[in-house]
Amino acid sequence: NQAGEDNRNVARMATLLAGLPQSVSGTTINRLCGSGLDALGFAARAIKAGDGDLLIAGGVESMSRAPFVMGKAASAFSRQAEMFDTTIGWRFVNPLMAQQFGTDSMPETAENVAELLKISREDQDSFALRSQQRTAKAQSSGILAEEIVPVVLKNKKGVVTEIQHDEHLRPETTLEQLRGLKAPFRANGVITAGNASGVNDGAAALIIASEQMAAAQGLTPRARIVAMATAGVEPRLMGLGPVPATRRVLERAGLSIHDMDVIELNEAFAAQALGVLRELGLPDDAPHVNPNGGAIALGHPLGMSGA
Repeated sequence: NQAGEDNRNVARMATLLAGLPQSVSGTTINRLCGSGLDALGFAARAIKAGDGDLLIAGGVESMSRAPFVMGKAASAFSRQAEMFDTTIGWRFVNPLMAQQFGTDSMPETAENVAELLKISREDQDSFALRSQQRTAKAQSSGILAEEIVPVVLKNKKGVVTEIQHDEHLRPETTLEQLRGLKAPFRANGVITAGNASGVNDGAAALIIASEQMAAAQGLTPRARIVAMATAGVEPRLMGLGPVPATRRVLERAGLSIHDMDVIELNEAFAAQALGVLRELGLPDDAPHVNPNGGAIALGHPLGMSGA
């Protein structure tokens, strides 16, 4: 996480604290919201290249403990020192970056997407409600419990609390409540706390192995990694990155978007998710896209979400 306990390499620290042999290395990579997914690709590529046969890949983020930071002064006795919240967003901005591309915040990039693609506030709130409803159904039916490791906490009095489910979900959400929320990021804006993902803590990990190693260890594979791809877009339209990346990976795999039985798409913002769906030719309420809900309901621990 960004609070400092990770000693700058949370992957290596995790292997040590998990009791793995000290000979097992660990490396931390950074693609912001895509870091967890990129870690899986990193592991798969290593196996394909013959650099390993079994790896643990995943992501972690503790946004609740992200500290405030202050940069060193550019000159003696400078009074220009700024303090930044490291939870999310820009800090220590490179002046050339600001000049050439601007420094839109994440909600502002979602506003840009909504304006460009003419995605209405009503459509965004409806999407957010579906995310809450699908997540609530998946949680109550026990589907999400299959992939959760409970967290056990003990306070100073010895009272034990076991957290068995994601806490950000608001199953009682109604469309009327979503419509009543303010859009604080832009005059006449459409992005609200209700149609955006939440600030959360989380961790996730998967075992990535070669077919031979999986068989040798008696493991039953849940999936096979066929292809991977990333792509860049205009920074002010950050959330549309999955569109060219999806087209690229489908081309590599020799498939089309309509060959997909289940699609998991990050819901950083309803505007961003709807923009991706529409650009890829999928309906707003496609039942096979995030069938068990998404980040608007579950939250979005940045480095973890992709895993």
